[in-house]
Amino acid sequence: MRMQIKKFIAGLLVFVPFAKGFASGAKDEVGIGFNTYFDNGDVQVYSPTFEFLKKLTQKILVGIKARIDAISAASIRNGGRPTQADAVTGASGKEGFDDTRYAGSIFGSYDDGENSITIGGYYSTEIDYEGRSIFANLVKQFNEQNTALGIGFSQSFDKWKPVFKRNLPKDYRRERKIDLSLTQLLSPTAMVQFIYTDLYSEGFLSSPYHYIILDNIAKFEKYPDTRKGQAFTFKVVKLLTEKLATNLSYRYYKDDWDIKSHTFNVELLRDMTENLTMGIRYRYYTQTKAKFPNL
Repeated sequence: MRMQIKKFIAGLLVFVPFAKGFASGAKDEVGIGFNTYFDNGDVQVYSPTFEFLKKLTQKILVGIKARIDAISAASIRNGGRPTQADAVTGASGKEGFDDTRYAGSIFGSYDDGENSITIGGYYSTEIDYEGRSIFANLVKQFNEQNTALGIGFSQSFDKWKPVFKRNLPKDYRRERKIDLSLTQLLSPTAMVQFIYTDLYSEGFLSSPYHYIILDNIAKFEKYPDTRKGQAFTFKVVKLLTEKLATNLSYRYYKDDWDIKSHTFNVELLRDMTENLTMGIRYRYYTQTKAKFPNL
């Protein structure tokens, strides 16, 4: 396991969907993967992925990535029955998946050893939601490549398509994200990174399926149609041995919904072979309640 600032930046700075940069250090690649997710809220997700990277020149890389998410969730199954008292929490006897999300992105990256830039676009579609976004990421290295400054930007243009007839106040959701980062190599085996994130969301920011029944009438939850947030992140990567590394991070978040959150993350990674890395992770998250004084 080697400590390289480019690898560190690639793993921690790239915040946009499926982006991958640093063409001078990359090579042609085809990848196939499979991810799973489940929780105690009756949500299950199975996701095969495909990735293709092509190096056009020593400095230019292009790539595509595709993903299919097979989703099973009570909120989707029950979304079309607003008159049922258990529409939010009740389960359905339906077998199989309730929704399938198809997602893909295309991007290009330029890297001359000191400067790197990645730009691209993302699209996804599912039964009740359509997502579009553009993204860009710029990194400047200096101080003999021991220091790096980065700026990233993404903007989404999403659209709601509820599975039942409901006139939403707004049928779109737009999110903008800007990251500013500083990465510093402290020693041949240690790095730190500081990230400031500015976020802004507008449109229908709730879910069309969250409601309660009152006097036989469905009362839907109501959120503000804008949200402004900021996040501050500190990360440390330390090589313990040639094959063993630890990643530590802390993130503080606050927004104008009066939410404040703290996230702690610890990872321990070990290179088993040249092509296989295994690890364990512990994550702790806590937040305050949201308040909407103007609703």
